[in-house]
Amino acid sequence: MRKTMTTTCMLAIVAATTLVRGAEPTTQTETKPPLIQMAILLDTSGSMSGLIEQAKSQLWSIVNEFALATRDGKTPRIEVALYEYGKSTIPAAEGHIRMILPLTTDLDKVSEELFALTTNGGDEYCGQVVQSAVRSLAWSKATNDLKVIFIAGNEPFTQGQVDYRKACRQAIARGIVVNTIHCGTETEGEHGKWKDGAALADGRFINIDHNQAVVQIDAPQDVEIARLNEQLNDTYIPYGPAGEQGKGRQITQDRNAAAYGQANVAQRVAAKASKQYDNAAWDLVDAVRESAVDLEKIVTTDLPEAMQNMTAEQRQQYVREKTEQRQTIQQQIADLNEQRKTYIAQEMKKRGDSNHSTLGAAVIQAVRQQAEKKNFAMPPQTQPAANSPATQPAAGS
Repeated sequence: MRKTMTTTCMLAIVAATTLVRGAEPTTQTETKPPLIQMAILLDTSGSMSGLIEQAKSQLWSIVNEFALATRDGKTPRIEVALYEYGKSTIPAAEGHIRMILPLTTDLDKVSEELFALTTNGGDEYCGQVVQSAVRSLAWSKATNDLKVIFIAGNEPFTQGQVDYRKACRQAIARGIVVNTIHCGTETEGEHGKWKDGAALADGRFINIDHNQAVVQIDAPQDVEIARLNEQLNDTYIPYGPAGEQGKGRQITQDRNAAAYGQANVAQRVAAKASKQYDNAAWDLVDAVRESAVDLEKIVTTDLPEAMQNMTAEQRQQYVREKTEQRQTIQQQIADLNEQRKTYIAQEMKKRGDSNHSTLGAAVIQAVRQQAEKKNFAMPPQTQPAANSPATQPAAGS
């Protein structure tokens, strides 16, 4: 009898422990950072080279707009996916659609792929590319995370075998907002059903001038920010199979940003100094900080040559020093960037020029408003808003 009771008690304890442990995932889920997911669907048919140029030159200004966003005191993680559609070199059997990148936090990879884009004539199937993004990407299931699609193009939204109305309804049924960016006049966008597509998925309909050159204003802080960027790069420690490739990509994207002038470099460096620039997949400093790598257990050959002959204690000290150096440099960049933003705002007001009719302005304006609906606290706006009447919510949104 005593043995039976003891066994019963043990089973009860195990069951209780299991119940407690079963609650752990919920607690962990609650402690995860909030998430902003953006899928950008770009028309890469022959007439869209201007759109691609805007995407390349405004990526870092978009990132910076949300780098200081918070919810309940937590900084959100930003994931970006890229699609292209409408290019004749993509097989018709695939709807002239290509997923370039799934949802990722690797911003250098996003930049790399944008700079690799080319245009070529083809058929633009908006409904099909929206449906593909809805079905194929790993969207968050959390209702309070922000999930948005931006589709930009100039042909009627109605083309293709997939009904855009069905695709947009499928999106919003999963909590994914669809924003439509028509490259052309507001009237053309309305007639082409771009406004209707946004209305069906609680999004915004915006028309832009995709051929407008992006205004880049140099600031007195730009030279010092560029100098600090060289020091910042020296704090990155490539490791593992992805190490050298990741480090090389970082340097290449610095050069790509420089192709648009020192103002664009400053925007990129400011993004690199933010929490959104995370390279734990190839950088040992980020990996150790996030506990993704244990320095005591890492395979020696996965380390850079300079660290391979170090003792365990020396490795810890080396990474710690690089971490402290990075934090110091990032804070210096952040301080300079605040001064820079003040200067740029004053200059834009003085000159009367802005980027209000560009892709970047459209994305920033829509995401800011939609993020606030999800209780994100957004920093004061530093980029010009798209000022077309079409930036108002589409009917029914």
